[in-house]
Amino acid sequence: EGDVILEDNVIIDSNCIIKDSVIGSDSKIQANSIVESADIGEFCLIGPYARVRPGTTLGDHVQIGNYVEVKAATMGAGCKVNHLCYVGDAILEEGVIIGAGTITCNFDGIKNNNTYIEKGAFIGSSVQLVAPVRVGENACIGAGSTITEDVPANELTVARSRQTVI
Repeated sequence: EGDVILEDNVIIDSNCIIKDSVIGSDSKIQANSIVESADIGEFCLIGPYARVRPGTTLGDHVQIGNYVEVKAATMGAGCKVNHLCYVGDAILEEGVIIGAGTITCNFDGIKNNNTYIEKGAFIGSSVQLVAPVRVGENACIGAGSTITEDVPANELTVARSRQTVI
């Protein structure tokens, strides 16, 4: 719908909606995905069942997994966002990996806040990044963590309670 540019060798599977977007060459939009007002780089893989919302820019070789929603985010080359994630109002530098079930908590009830993830960071599964927050270069965040403060570069950060049986 609208102004759509599909560069060379783009593959769009069944039941997709593409609106006012640019899809770079050799990219694939898998079944039942929605891309609206976005700029998708070359050699990207989106979906299935992904939603790429307005204001999103994906660099080359980015993977957006199944049931992932991305809103007003910029992702550098080589980023991977695995299934069941929400990434909104975020900037991801090159080579960031986001584990399954991770979300950016970008809305505080009044305004949207930004999450900034530097190059090479690894975010474990089921992490909540409570914006505004910055994750340093090559940082690693342990699965299940709720991050409310900036994460230093080149360090492992874990923010979760100890398991207690009552």
